[in-house]
Amino acid sequence: MPKGYIIGHVTVNDPEAYKEYVERDTPILKRLGGTFIIRGGQSQIVEGEAYARHVVIEFPSYEAALTAYNDPEYQDVAKIRHRTAQSTILVVEGVE
Repeated sequence: MPKGYIIGHVTVNDPEAYKEYVERDTPILKRLGGTFIIRGGQSQIVEGEAYARHVVIEFPSYEAALTAYNDPEYQDVAKIRHRTAQSTILVVEGVE
């Protein structure tokens, strides 16, 4: 069964307030089976345009990734991201 991924592309507008999102989303997504593979760090745009920050969270399956994203507790915390950043979030199925 292929793994699932939540991929986020984010530009933070209020770094101080965004810290609360990071502090609160991490334990929720880990509890739901997520492993952070990429979370910020260096990146270089080599083609096209991109957000400033990138996040990849791996889950045991595509369904598990969707379930985590739609989890009511996570969605409550996501409101902080909505207020403090611009983002595009995808749920993607990996390859076997």
